[in-house]
Amino acid sequence: MKPLVVWNRLGVPRGRRLSQNAKLLGYNDGWPPVNSKAGDDKYAIMESGFIIAYMLTRRLAPRLTGLLQHSPAVVLIGPRQTGKTTLALTIAAGREAVYLDLENEDDRAKLANPALYLADHATRLVILDEVHRTPEIFQRLRGVIDAGRRRGKGNGRFLLLGSASMDLLRQTGESLAGRISYLELGPFDALEVGGSETERLWVRGGFPLSFLAASDDLSLEWRRNFIRTYLERDIPQFGPRIAAETLRRFWTMLAHNQCQVLNAANLARGLGVTGKTIAGYLDLMVDLLLVRRLQPWHSNAGKRLTKSPKVYVRDTGIAHALLGIRDKEALLGHPVVGHTWESFAIETLIGCAPEGSEAHYYRTANGTEVDLIVTLPGGKLWAIEVKRSSAPHLERGFRSACQDLRPARQFVVYPGEERFPMDESTDAIGLVELGRELQAMK
Repeated sequence: MKPLVVWNRLGVPRGRRLSQNAKLLGYNDGWPPVNSKAGDDKYAIMESGFIIAYMLTRRLAPRLTGLLQHSPAVVLIGPRQTGKTTLALTIAAGREAVYLDLENEDDRAKLANPALYLADHATRLVILDEVHRTPEIFQRLRGVIDAGRRRGKGNGRFLLLGSASMDLLRQTGESLAGRISYLELGPFDALEVGGSETERLWVRGGFPLSFLAASDDLSLEWRRNFIRTYLERDIPQFGPRIAAETLRRFWTMLAHNQCQVLNAANLARGLGVTGKTIAGYLDLMVDLLLVRRLQPWHSNAGKRLTKSPKVYVRDTGIAHALLGIRDKEALLGHPVVGHTWESFAIETLIGCAPEGSEAHYYRTANGTEVDLIVTLPGGKLWAIEVKRSSAPHLERGFRSACQDLRPARQFVVYPGEERFPMDESTDAIGLVELGRELQAMK
């Protein structure tokens, strides 16, 4: 029961959290009392489900621990419901810590005099969740951190959790330059859930309560509720007021064009807005870490290269929900199937690449293309083609592009697990294995 002790010791409401998770994981009777004989079997099942849902090892945990040892403050960003709070509380369980949820009015009230409150907890790790709700705190943290450094209490003071990207980075960067580190936590990825669960991860996406739901229907219900909540409540907090239905249509149009080159003019015509408005919508979705812009390769002056980015919904489960795709069978019969597999593979590999890597795609005017180019910190290139086929073959365009790019390594990622050479320079390889190879690079 250690995971439950962690939550309760740090003040997360026990009954609300557990009954919500019980329902979403498919156990509709909530959390039966421990001393209830009739509920013992279901209690054991729910205990197991809860531990799996919230204690599945996250790849970033050691890195977050390391950053806290070497930085006064760490910002952990990511979309809502990816497990930021859970990861933070798990790490906090091994040290003295205090947790404040700044969406909670009572917790916000504790920071009415932040200097006094933080001074009272100077020896503890202070976790501030949904920190974008109180941007004025950043200036206060600067003084607290500097005062702590003078007293020899330099690192591991604050862990800040937020659901937005650029806005939060700008606020913290202006106030806490030289005092803060950043880390992004996304949904579960293929390396975290294991190769045997890759197909389910692709279909349902990696948000924990979607991936771990007791059925496809419950998973889809969770994702639909997630989309509705983001459109109606969360997005209005971060950007200009946009009609929820308009933004839903835009989000859905992106899913229909998953992992394809952005055509802003077509999107603008479809929504009856200007290209500038489309750019604003896209900036917002990218800043919220819901959509990725994969920029084109631009370092070959002798070729006519595509200049527009590819765009895709980062979590394939959310893309499938936007398109009304209920399960794997429906997905396999849908025209978007190849494109969502491509985006799933690319997003996984970008997440596995070492810090300081850059990701692009390559396409020339005559159709020569590479789905993903990873530039490692030392400057070496990996050229990666993504195929949905169980028997992939090399395209002429990929060979031609590799002659232009001269990458250090060449791969074709496919859904199988066996690794085999396709020619003297290119290996066919499974997604998890290639992710681990990327992760091992420094």
